[in-house]
Amino acid sequence: MSGKVVSMLTLLLALSHALAQESQDNMKEQSAEEKKSRALLYGSYELDTSNDQEEKQETGEEPDITSRIMEANKRIYGYYAGFLMEGDVAVPRGRNARMCADNKPCLWEKSPSGLVRVPYRIAYGFSRAKRGIIKKAMETFHQKTCIRFVPQLPHEMTFLEIESREGCWSYVGKRGYRQVVSLNARGCVYHGIVQHELLHALGFYHEHTRSDRDQHVIINWRNVRRGYYGNFQKRDTNNLNTPYDYGSVMHYGRYFFSNRSGPTITPRRNPGFTLGLQQAMTEIDILKVNRLYECDVPK
Repeated sequence: MSGKVVSMLTLLLALSHALAQESQDNMKEQSAEEKKSRALLYGSYELDTSNDQEEKQETGEEPDITSRIMEANKRIYGYYAGFLMEGDVAVPRGRNARMCADNKPCLWEKSPSGLVRVPYRIAYGFSRAKRGIIKKAMETFHQKTCIRFVPQLPHEMTFLEIESREGCWSYVGKRGYRQVVSLNARGCVYHGIVQHELLHALGFYHEHTRSDRDQHVIINWRNVRRGYYGNFQKRDTNNLNTPYDYGSVMHYGRYFFSNRSGPTITPRRNPGFTLGLQQAMTEIDILKVNRLYECDVPK
């Protein structure tokens, strides 16, 4: 065989190998993208946690808030069954499971000045950038409501302890003593997620569980995963004479806890309407805080 023929065969083999490698890389890329799409669509929550996501997290930039919460909490569902309800609401247990009159969550007290002081402490485990994101989210309440998150003083026994535990979660309302709000440093420190968990701590449940929700959305029970029906039970809520907020930072996405048969939540008037994809509190979220705590804020 001549040298020319050998060279040609070598070239063809190299080209064939390169094309095969490129095809394999493309298949991997498509597979990863497909997996991500399925996760977002059906609630399997196996999202990418690459360095890119970590860099976005440091800046406070975020995708879908509620999907991120479910992603961060997926291990809790497996190992701590019964600890959370509605995805990220901690179930009160023991002597600190305090409720106020009519079985409602307790509210934080308003001072004579008209401000509601909520002491907090940020535990170790957060970078300076992430501590900044947490404080910035708190500041939005200061700007638009009478809520004031303030560093805990040594004599104060009731306060929010913000910790980097497993997942993103909070108790609802004031419980008394040291009250944990979990914001895992690797998956929960985004502006909207911090607001979401702080709203729980102030006394709010998810929007899709409010007492009048059946007038606005349809819960597709046949599409809900077995064992997760409790995440869609209505509550006897005081809706504070506010409109139902499809875009609330407290609203589930349409495919949350789906068994892959279709959406679990469908808007009644406009089935294609976007649900719960806000990156921060809406004006209605803010209005609810001001009405619940009877804030006297400038119009």
